[in-house]
Amino acid sequence: MHAEAVAGVVDRVINRYRRDPTCMLQILREVQEACDWIPPEAIDHMQAMLGVPRTKIEGVAGFYSFIYTEPRGKYRVLFSDNITDRMQGNRALMERLCNNLWVERGKVSEDGLVSVGKTACTGLCDQGPGMLVNNYAIGGLSLERIDEIAELIRNKVPLADWPPAYFKIEDNIRRADILLNADFKPGEALLAARARAPSDGLNASNMRSWREGLPSGIGGPGATLDEIKRSGLRGRGGAGFTTGLKWEACRNAQLKAGHQRIVVCNADEGEPGTFKDRVLLSKCPDLVFEGMTVAAYAIGATRGFVYLRGEYRYLLDHLNAVLANRRRQNLLGKDICGLPGADFDIEIHVGAGAYVCGEESALIESLEGKRGTPRNRPPFPVTNGYLDQPTIVNNVETFAAAAMIALKGGEWYAAIGTKQSAGTKILSVSGDCERPGIYEYPFGVSIRQVLEDCGATDTQAVQVSGPSGICVAENEFGRIIGFEDIPTAGAFTIFNKSRDMFEVARNYVHFFQHESCGFCTPCRVGTSLLKNLMDKLHYGSGSPYDFAEIEKLNQLLQSMSHCGLGHTACNPVLDTIAKFRPAYDKRMMQQDFTPAFDLDRELSSARQMTGRDDAGAHLATEHGGQS
Repeated sequence: MHAEAVAGVVDRVINRYRRDPTCMLQILREVQEACDWIPPEAIDHMQAMLGVPRTKIEGVAGFYSFIYTEPRGKYRVLFSDNITDRMQGNRALMERLCNNLWVERGKVSEDGLVSVGKTACTGLCDQGPGMLVNNYAIGGLSLERIDEIAELIRNKVPLADWPPAYFKIEDNIRRADILLNADFKPGEALLAARARAPSDGLNASNMRSWREGLPSGIGGPGATLDEIKRSGLRGRGGAGFTTGLKWEACRNAQLKAGHQRIVVCNADEGEPGTFKDRVLLSKCPDLVFEGMTVAAYAIGATRGFVYLRGEYRYLLDHLNAVLANRRRQNLLGKDICGLPGADFDIEIHVGAGAYVCGEESALIESLEGKRGTPRNRPPFPVTNGYLDQPTIVNNVETFAAAAMIALKGGEWYAAIGTKQSAGTKILSVSGDCERPGIYEYPFGVSIRQVLEDCGATDTQAVQVSGPSGICVAENEFGRIIGFEDIPTAGAFTIFNKSRDMFEVARNYVHFFQHESCGFCTPCRVGTSLLKNLMDKLHYGSGSPYDFAEIEKLNQLLQSMSHCGLGHTACNPVLDTIAKFRPAYDKRMMQQDFTPAFDLDRELSSARQMTGRDDAGAHLATEHGGQS
């Protein structure tokens, strides 16, 4: 694309985003969609139009895996490399595509047409192996489909003209309950919340008082907040913080001049094995948006965001259409449902391949157009969030539940589940089972019941809540899903007795090392050292000393890491050592300490590429000579 055409693209995109530097990531993403990458002249033009230093633009672009400042081809293919994709044969499929297209993995073809690489997880664990082509998801890959895709790329067929069946992503809902089976019409929850107003009604004056945190006799928003507290709803993103208390803290935060309260929906479910939010946004977007609007009504917010993970780019047009329809129905915008002063709207920001942005403060940094580096806390987002304004950040599933609570009441919701875990939980079930997909249960369901329902047999382990969660062995299948026993963000990955649990843990360790944002030294270095130790065991150079080193790393990461990624990085290793020790013992080929770095092994790929003799090269390296 010529420089003038690039400038035209940048002008169009930046003007649509009101020349707002806080939209930096969205600007970069849309410029790349038009240009295939971010050329230097695009950065020059952004610098002039946005009035920000070039180093900041390059710094933001360099942080996100899906933004490219060097050409990566007209077709950018990324194979999902989650453990379930490996179990389903993704590596053979990647090799086949590379061979068909004469391209080396991780590089761009000589004609500049295509690049083939891998990414951690595409949220398609129930229908893998999966891939992204220019950030659009394709599931259910097979050898035949790989050959067809290679032909389409060779013939330079535009993505819009590829067979629609390639891009069809199934919801695979296997068991539905109060959310996925909700008897709900858009607007009903808002009308129910409004009906809790005092008999003298609501008006613009007392709505304004509520938003500004001033005393008022207003009953609707306050009563709605009380229902959320009465329900016992806790966050569904993994942390499990009490939703009503979070909302109340944001509601009580004092506003500075010109500030407003913000509602953020965290749809960046990057934890490998999790895909429930994908299904909620596909099947029930109105329920989620209504829950966000209920939250805005309860706390006095006027602006909302959905932070949609980059792998779900294909949902963007669908979700924007639903938002447009809600505006037409007066369910978003000014005076919602005819209520004077009830103003709230939602915009969607799309991520670009950074797992750490699932952490709420990193997500807010990304929303502000920055690198997604987690913040120091306190202060917390409820008082100092998006652009230093009071902000609540909740999971997709949390907002869906909030809509149903507003509709049916807190007592109704609290009666579902267990005493300590109210409501239902949606599980993303994948791995070794007959019926992978989405299962919604009241809290209190046992691991064994889920395994029976999804057709899992000969199971040796279940990884609950992804790599950062807990690995449950066969003797623990009577345990329950709930905050009093096993809390979860939603992932439920099943491994039968043919699987090597060491390799499962090693895959997770590689994931953590790749996704560390690099901000803090303990995590950046610690995850790399952990990866090296696991690779050392994999190559048969392990010794008992390595277990002590892993324990030391865990203590370091737990005590000194800046955010949760580092705190949980050792979890899959420690769990599998404790519960599947034979998988590690068989790799203990050494009784004395041996270093994790093996120069000969590191040079092997270079020798293979240059055609040098392995044995001769090994001897030359060993004796310090040249080969």
